[in-house]
Amino acid sequence: MTISVILVAAGSGERLGSSRPKAFVDLAGRTLLEHSLQAVTGLSPVPQVVVVAPEAWVGPAQELARGVLGDDAEISVVAGGATRTESARRGLAAISQDSDVVLIHDAARALTPTEVFSRVIDAVHSGAKGVTPTLDVVDTMVPRDRATGETSAAIDRDGLAITQTPQGFDASALREAFAAFDGDATDDAEVLRASGVAVVAVEGHRDAVKVTYLHDLEVLRARISPANANIFAGVGIDVHRFEDGESLVVGGMTFDGAKGLAGHSDGDVVLHAITDALLGAASLGDLGTHFGSSRPEYAGVSSTVFLYQALRMMREAGYEPQSVAVQFIGNEPRLGAVREQMGKQLSEMVGAPVHVSATTTDGLGLTGRGEGAGAVAHALVVRH
Repeated sequence: MTISVILVAAGSGERLGSSRPKAFVDLAGRTLLEHSLQAVTGLSPVPQVVVVAPEAWVGPAQELARGVLGDDAEISVVAGGATRTESARRGLAAISQDSDVVLIHDAARALTPTEVFSRVIDAVHSGAKGVTPTLDVVDTMVPRDRATGETSAAIDRDGLAITQTPQGFDASALREAFAAFDGDATDDAEVLRASGVAVVAVEGHRDAVKVTYLHDLEVLRARISPANANIFAGVGIDVHRFEDGESLVVGGMTFDGAKGLAGHSDGDVVLHAITDALLGAASLGDLGTHFGSSRPEYAGVSSTVFLYQALRMMREAGYEPQSVAVQFIGNEPRLGAVREQMGKQLSEMVGAPVHVSATTTDGLGLTGRGEGAGAVAHALVVRH
């Protein structure tokens, strides 16, 4: 049998509060349409696909479908109609005439797994003219008067089911049903029933949530993304040599009676390491990229300037710092007496907890010989 899949993706997204059509709203880095198409790739062979999109989005829909299904797939994109039924009708007119089985799927049910498609196809292959995935009703159902709010006795939910998509059909029976149908139906199985043809149920899936409101989208985002999916880590390392005539600045604090750290700015290795770690976690380059020695305007400035500008860039890119751990490496200055105060001040500057520690290298290397000092920082940021 030859199979065609119609993806109805012409919804406006108005109830989502989106400026984009619903199928083109983002879900974890991909549009709802792309997620819906991904389930189709699990079918073998990949069937003909017809996407029904808003007229102004036919081009983008074609590009997205090609990106998911590949250059060898048979893909058509047609403009949708004013109603759900008219959009399905236009999709049906675009499928191959030799198709024996037609599946019609709402792109708004973006996480419907391939196994549901397969169950529907198998049921049509077994002789059913119409098939719909369903779920048992678990809540108590009551009739309600919309005008008064008054409810009536509960309906026996054992005789009820929640319908989902994809719904599958014998192509000839579906064409005949649409030809005879006048009006709008909430789904395509209802069109077939109106022609007197039975529709049978197969097991649906709890992941096949239909996105209608913003809450539905948030539910899917929580389902598809692990709790830590939007947390990113960065590491920053900085080393400077000591130099006479410079003020010693570490962690934004000035230490009297000690050689300073040489650098294009004030040589604050702690702030440099923190800034590098934050920029790296947000994939925004590094200290040298934005504030390097080729930038004369930054000569001799306080390293707090670098930190605040990095934080501004991060937030503009949608990132927020969560925590920072920084370790100063060197013989001087001794941070024990001010470590807690430094951590508090840095936490206020970063807007997130900053833990400060210090160590030496037991006489090894330039820090051990007292020729310079360094710092290593680790940062966690979250992307909103």
